[in-house]
Amino acid sequence: MSNYIRFDWAMKRLLRNKANFAVLEGLMTTLLNETITIKRLLESESNQESEFDKYNRVDLLAEDSKGQLILFEIQNNSEYAYFQRMLFGTSKLVTEYINRSEGYEKVRKVYSINIVYFALGSGSDYVYHGKTEFRGLHNNELLELTPFQRQTFDVDAVSDLYPEYYILRVNDFDKWSVVPIDQWIYFLNTGEIPDEANAPGLPEARQRLKLDSLSKDELAAYYRHLDNVVILRSNIYTERAEGRAEGRAEGLEEGRAEGRAEGLAEGRAEGRAEAIESMARNMKVMGLSLELIAQATGLTTAEIEAL
Repeated sequence: MSNYIRFDWAMKRLLRNKANFAVLEGLMTTLLNETITIKRLLESESNQESEFDKYNRVDLLAEDSKGQLILFEIQNNSEYAYFQRMLFGTSKLVTEYINRSEGYEKVRKVYSINIVYFALGSGSDYVYHGKTEFRGLHNNELLELTPFQRQTFDVDAVSDLYPEYYILRVNDFDKWSVVPIDQWIYFLNTGEIPDEANAPGLPEARQRLKLDSLSKDELAAYYRHLDNVVILRSNIYTERAEGRAEGRAEGLEEGRAEGRAEGLAEGRAEGRAEAIESMARNMKVMGLSLELIAQATGLTTAEIEAL
């Protein structure tokens, strides 16, 4: 077992402490490829919808290498409409941290860093980056800032004014690498920090996220968390396999009657849906919390309660 606390647990208990900001600074510095310094944690009642929301989000006011203040949102949870949740989170930050009397030029840059321990979307990469651009419908020309706007806002492109999103899909990456971002993904997935880890923030994590720093009660709760992680992954693997098998079988039957392509697509979709519902029912019987079941299946808590 690893000697270090998994990041998903550390976010709930340790990384909100100012003394441990260096770990989060390292993650942000690695992603943005420039030095980021956290100024303070943003903890207002309005940006905490619930206790679950509070413990799975960290909103930060940070400063980049040019001294500009930037808002960061780091999310570490799961739900069915997660892409919309990302949009909602950045929108809240934009509107929360501008005074009504201030002009729109005071809107701050927002980065949304999303660490997801589930299959979000369909893709083969494990780190995705999204930003806003405007292109002509007729010539695909990129809409640029005027020289005056560049000078006034101190940015080079329109996209620099809008929120940017990073999605780290960590579950499927467990290979050690000398590349800094890969080192971070390896740690986020496995909870291990090899001796040769040198990505920004990981040396600090090695010192500050040790298991022996937890109290007896915290350690017991942490081990329960690890047990749940193992159960969730096992259920996900099993139900995915069953869903693929059922989907192929149903798809083949329907494909003979209505066309192979449509049959396969519908069969796989129905197989996945049935497998997800079956997995959710099993985990409810096991006594897992609605939040953990939602994290594993992508269903909403209301859908889980209705099963």
